[in-house]
Amino acid sequence: MHRSEINVDLGALRRNVRTLLRALDGSQLWAVVKADGYGHGAVDAAGAALGAGATALCVATIPEGLALRSEYRVERIVVLGPAGSNREIAQAREAGLELVIAHDEIPEGVRVHLKLDTGMARYGLAELPAPPAEVVGLMTHLATADADAEFARTQLERFTAATDEFRHLTRHAANSAATLRLPESHFDAVRCGGAIYGLSPFNTDPGEDGLEPVLSWQSYLAQVKQLSAGGSTGYGRRFVADEPTWIGIVPVGYGDGFSRDLTGTEVRVAGELRPIASYPWGRRSCYSATACCPRRTRGWRARSTTTSSAESRVDRCGRAVR
Repeated sequence: MHRSEINVDLGALRRNVRTLLRALDGSQLWAVVKADGYGHGAVDAAGAALGAGATALCVATIPEGLALRSEYRVERIVVLGPAGSNREIAQAREAGLELVIAHDEIPEGVRVHLKLDTGMARYGLAELPAPPAEVVGLMTHLATADADAEFARTQLERFTAATDEFRHLTRHAANSAATLRLPESHFDAVRCGGAIYGLSPFNTDPGEDGLEPVLSWQSYLAQVKQLSAGGSTGYGRRFVADEPTWIGIVPVGYGDGFSRDLTGTEVRVAGELRPIASYPWGRRSCYSATACCPRRTRGWRARSTTTSSAESRVDRCGRAVR
């Protein structure tokens, strides 16, 4: 294997989409593939999600939508962020993209979703105007579905009251957390991002909700050595052994996307979880994962799972990709 490699399991992504669809009662699932599919590759992630039952793709910007349109000619592509310049709006019109609008100026000839601010206090309308013909959807953005269900329900009540007379339009409010925990948020469609990639919106083991990590990061043990009690490893002697401890040197550093704030997370070595004992310094530096194992483990693989290059995090539960 290469010194350090990322593996994206599109089969896991498809299974995650099907798991989320089972949580819905006929509502559509729209796959959020912004930021290059959360670092997983937007084109491939989009294809896998659509193949598993997603009915639309969501991106953050018009250029992201245009890039996807060259691969997906007829699928619905919804741009969630502000529309940008008049030139971009014209390009969106020509490409058949759908735009989210949060102001009174609604562009002509473009399918539009009006965004109502019900409590996020970011991009959104304070009040919902009478929707003109270009409007095909109404939406809001939940602020606390992962942590404060009561406030999320308050937002949903505001959204329902404001949109009830426009049920002929597509209404959508749920993110990944609301999709999994708040059935009343499902309306006509849900917008799922992190969950389709196997990331728990609750910062817990994604397996609790039937989700599988899509991305894994693998390397190997370049060297195995034993520290005596009181021995240390790495810059600043951040790890000091309380007892004789075997450590494995994994040849990755900042240049591979591993930052010092990941110290204390875990990797799998020969299938067993091992804590990371010290952090890298500079592109070529290594980090050390403590491993209570014999010398012959040199060359064994080290794997961290549910690592997102978009969020640069390692799942502390260490679930292995299947």
